[in-house]
Amino acid sequence: MTDARPARFDTAREFELDRFLSDRYGLRGTLRLHRAALGWDLLRAPLNVALSPVFLLVRIMGKLMSLLGAKRAASWLAGRQVFLTSDVARRIEADLADLMGRLDARGVGPKAPPETVREAIRTHAETRNAVAEIATSLVVMVAGFFLFNRATPGIISLAGPLAEFRAHGSAVQDFWLGDRMGRAWYWAFPVELSPWQVILTGAALAVTASLVTTFAGLIADPLQLATGTHKRRLMRMLARLDRADAQPLTGLEREHILARMGDLSDAALSLWRHWR
Repeated sequence: MTDARPARFDTAREFELDRFLSDRYGLRGTLRLHRAALGWDLLRAPLNVALSPVFLLVRIMGKLMSLLGAKRAASWLAGRQVFLTSDVARRIEADLADLMGRLDARGVGPKAPPETVREAIRTHAETRNAVAEIATSLVVMVAGFFLFNRATPGIISLAGPLAEFRAHGSAVQDFWLGDRMGRAWYWAFPVELSPWQVILTGAALAVTASLVTTFAGLIADPLQLATGTHKRRLMRMLARLDRADAQPLTGLEREHILARMGDLSDAALSLWRHWR
């Protein structure tokens, strides 16, 4: 079946979309966007990272309800606001709402009901944050390979080696016969590490990682713009919203799955090392 839409429909829509992407996710646009993060977002970021497993669980339950035929329960779960809305997300949602308004004014807007469009816009902002979490996971992994020559897909697997490194350095520095003898002594007799040292190190790393996630878009946004990822994601959203009977998503976007795969593999790797 061929597309009955006139060529000018797609041309007008693509023009407005390209203008939005350049203004919002280009280098200058993302710099302006992240100015909004210099405020309460610095406190919301750690809380949103902690709420990520809750978000995953709610969306999985929503998908299961949909598969079982409980459409009303699935829709209710899909509409739950799990994350605290950041100022950056509000800015993105407002800009996307303006984009939809321009598309409607040119007669090329989506046909879905306004509430479905608003939900899709919110989902897009959450998906962008998931990409930022993926970027942070890559930073943590690179740090683990660089510092300890081992795979660290998340905070859990990095906290132990980092706590041990800090404890060893402190013990060597405070050794009563000096640093050189301290290094020799603690090479033969490793420093005993308390669980609290690992927990506190993990908490500090989690806060640091959440702040990295807040500003990861400064690099991730221009990269996704250059590779066309942002455009493809929005085109998929508009294609879905072109149906008048479009419903809010009850499942998970693949970016959320990838972001949580890092956490799950991190926990599995840590359990495996502990068991060994």
